[in-house]
Amino acid sequence: MRLLMPAAFIAIAIASPVVAQVQPFPASFRTEQIGTNGTTLHVRLGGQGPAVVLLHGYGETGDMWAPLAAALAPRHKVVVPDLRGMGLSSRPEGGFDKKTQGQDIAGVLDALKIERADLVTHDIGNMVGYAFAAQYPRRVSRFVVMDAPLPGIGPWEEVLKNPLLWHFRFGGPDMERLVAGRERIYLDRFWNEFSADPKSFSEASREHYAKLYAQPGAMHAGFSQFAAFDQDALDNKAFLAKGKLTVPVLAIGGEKSFGSTMAEVMRFAATDVTELVIPNSGHWLMEEQPAETIAGVVAFLDK
Repeated sequence: MRLLMPAAFIAIAIASPVVAQVQPFPASFRTEQIGTNGTTLHVRLGGQGPAVVLLHGYGETGDMWAPLAAALAPRHKVVVPDLRGMGLSSRPEGGFDKKTQGQDIAGVLDALKIERADLVTHDIGNMVGYAFAAQYPRRVSRFVVMDAPLPGIGPWEEVLKNPLLWHFRFGGPDMERLVAGRERIYLDRFWNEFSADPKSFSEASREHYAKLYAQPGAMHAGFSQFAAFDQDALDNKAFLAKGKLTVPVLAIGGEKSFGSTMAEVMRFAATDVTELVIPNSGHWLMEEQPAETIAGVVAFLDK
């Protein structure tokens, strides 16, 4: 199922003036609801040329990619989904393991008649992107991963010991009740603690994403992304047992976050890894140092 909608759909769906304060996608972009793999993903589309897929992470939606999409659109067909259960995508009961979500992305590309694409991913998007590339290696041309680990790969067990990542194991029957009505408080912790300077994550962006995550079922879906990590680790080890990725990989880390560790992680999973550390940035590269991040991505994809 593909439902074509105007770019203004986001503003209508959320009915909030804060949307206008977040950088919009170029006016030439459109949005579609694309049925795939038992769910429906909200997808932004625009540009001309070889395809590139941008996958967001937790605490944001595909809206985070607007500045990069604008930079890529003159030379690339840009595909920007909201992941399963997040943003304006539908919220199924299950399927939050990243292997299944990699199949979601394959279904989107099938619907758009795109055989092969570059990948640019951040945070949980890295995990979905890796699962897609491992399952469909011939469908990926280049892979840019940004500032997050891969479950079960490389130093994963050491990463889990970091007390700042307690949310990886936050669960139980009361977790949603504890956060209900306090979504902004919960999300501020991510935006503050994982930034080199919390002021770089603007108040307009915080209001925008907090409103999206306060929608019915959105926090449940977000928690489900983390709850799937144990299964993701098993799946990733099985992928890796069949061989490393051979496509060119650019591993970007924020200097105040994963830094060069991002490349170390990816060298466990891929044979051709280039390292890029963005100075004066924490985890939120597109908010903290957008110009440097975009320049690095564009240069790598346009080699």
